[in-house]
Amino acid sequence: MAKIQESAECCPLFEPKRWDNKTHVWNNKLFLQDEVIQCMHIPLNMGGVVKRMFKKIQDADASLDVKDFLMLCYDPSPWKSEIYMTVTKNVPGGKMATLSGTYRSKVFDGPYSGVPNWIKEMDAVLKEKGEKALKYYFHFAYCPKCMKKFGHNYCVAFAQVT
Repeated sequence: MAKIQESAECCPLFEPKRWDNKTHVWNNKLFLQDEVIQCMHIPLNMGGVVKRMFKKIQDADASLDVKDFLMLCYDPSPWKSEIYMTVTKNVPGGKMATLSGTYRSKVFDGPYSGVPNWIKEMDAVLKEKGEKALKYYFHFAYCPKCMKKFGHNYCVAFAQVT
């Protein structure tokens, strides 16, 4: 398995078709979980938390191939964000979490400030299908360096549906 690394080319080229308008059924999908401090949904210590999580994952040899890796963000309040990174096994010393259920995904391209509008758009699509989102998780495909390199800020919205 390829390890996730920090370099000028740390993020693989994102393939929107793989994630856009897809359904995912997860049964105890395993994640390493941590928290980021926020001020009105603006992350304050994201870089440090992400580096700490990556180190734990690599030390445990629990990395997925980078093209299959997800880092999901869920904001339960304006003051904190929960970060979930996919792993292949339990990570010693880490807080583990599993996600189960049916998730609809849609790809967006734009700044983080677009999230409220993306939620509205997803809610409308789900309503047409007779579904409702229980929770939203967001995966940003590129780190800031790769976003500049590739010229996109892709985000996959995952809606856990009823």
